Amino acid sequence: MRATGVVRRIDDLGRIVIPKEIRRTMRMKEGDPLEIFIDADGEIILRKYSMMDSMTSLSQKYADSLYKISGLSCVICDGDKVVSYAGPGKKEALGRDITSEVEDISVSRMSYFKQFPNEKKIFVYSGAELGAVGITPIITGGDCAGTVSLLSEHDQILSDGQKKLLVLTATLLAENLQP
Repeated sequence: MRATGVVRRIDDLGRIVIPKEIRRTMRMKEGDPLEIFIDADGEIILRKYSMMDSMTSLSQKYADSLYKISGLSCVICDGDKVVSYAGPGKKEALGRDITSEVEDISVSRMSYFKQFPNEKKIFVYSGAELGAVGITPIITGGDCAGTVSLLSEHDQILSDGQKKLLVLTATLLAENLQP
């Protein structure tokens, strides 16, 4: 754990303010859920909550299946990072931060499908070499829990069947996130 040198007082309602610099560094936005932990030494730990964290093994199975059926690399992300990956480059991708373009797609709650061969590439995570040819948000309870993406090194356009598989995978993940 690293010290920030920031000290805050608890107000009369039991609230503390997380400084803007820390919120920006941790990519925290207004309304983001936080998990609260207490360790053995009595320290309070705040961590951004991700619904996808509890489903890592299931999301990896979905990614593997989508990769085998579609023939394209598959990336499943929560709101901040890559949680599952199937295809070449898995070690490099897991845990990487998602890009602002993918965040924008999540916020819009609309699927993205590459339409033209020479269209500008959208990269799903920082340092990615493969561009996204399809990205679908995982919507559960009105909230976006993450995205499912198919990647290709070529200027490929998804078939209708591949688009349906992508949307189906996101829908199945969302159903498994229901309480």
